[in-house]
Amino acid sequence: MNIVLWVIAALLAAAFLFSGLFKLVLPHEKYVAAQDWAADAPRWAPRAIGALEVLGAIGVVLPALVGIATVLVPIAATGLALVMIGAVALHLRRGEMPTLIPGGALLILAVALAWGRFGPYAF
Repeated sequence: MNIVLWVIAALLAAAFLFSGLFKLVLPHEKYVAAQDWAADAPRWAPRAIGALEVLGAIGVVLPALVGIATVLVPIAATGLALVMIGAVALHLRRGEMPTLIPGGALLILAVALAWGRFGPYAF
């Protein structure tokens, strides 16, 4: 199970690092052109979400890799789950059903990692 949780952590880290950097690096106008939801959100929202995603991506792997403050892994996973709850709710409200599949999958993975690392498979 430890290997499964490491794979989940790596998948989450890759997905959220990519997504977060995408939000942080692209100029606002280009991001709005790529993601419709951002047109209705405050200008700062994509960057704030991107920063949370990058921090979460780092948090699900780095503490465990260095063996310091490993309790941050499930806390970061819980934070990513909260971000995904917001994303799923937003896409449901906007009627964007195709985006629910990857968002829901990331939500399930984040919850599974938080459960595993808070519970029976903690470091």
